[in-house]
Amino acid sequence: MTNTIVLLGYMGCGKSRVGIPLAQYIDIPHVDLDSYIEEQEKMNIKNIFDVEGELYFRKKERQYLEQLLTQKEPIVLSLGGGTPCYYDSMDYILNSNAVSFYLKASLVTLVDRLFTERHKRPLISHLETKENLLEYIGKHLFERLPFYGKASHIVSVDNATPQEIAISIKHLL
Repeated sequence: MTNTIVLLGYMGCGKSRVGIPLAQYIDIPHVDLDSYIEEQEKMNIKNIFDVEGELYFRKKERQYLEQLLTQKEPIVLSLGGGTPCYYDSMDYILNSNAVSFYLKASLVTLVDRLFTERHKRPLISHLETKENLLEYIGKHLFERLPFYGKASHIVSVDNATPQEIAISIKHLL
């Protein structure tokens, strides 16, 4: 039986874009944690941040993470970028039956991917220049690396398509 597969990493690294073909390749459902939260809360992530605040969001994120990791059927689970970094979430993932993959993208790749879509992302929507975004991501990555680095596997995503990355992960299973 396949274990649940958890994809983690910084926003823009491709967790959801890789999760969809990976789930198809190994024939189990894909769940995007942010989308799952939006369905359960009946509100989009930006509105949850605006109306309820980040602390409320992080509590709900942890609650739904646990709910998804304790269900019987395996899934490919794409986390939000900050999910492993709050509460004991990364340790919880490691102590579950899940296999975790850190999708590691370079700073340049992340800035290129995120700059044009920053207005859709609450944590970076206020950043107006690529230089500011680069500085923000660099600081955040430095803080989050100790959590991301605990993943079962580290997969570089620079210069690879989501399908190529999904095949690489499938071979590591």
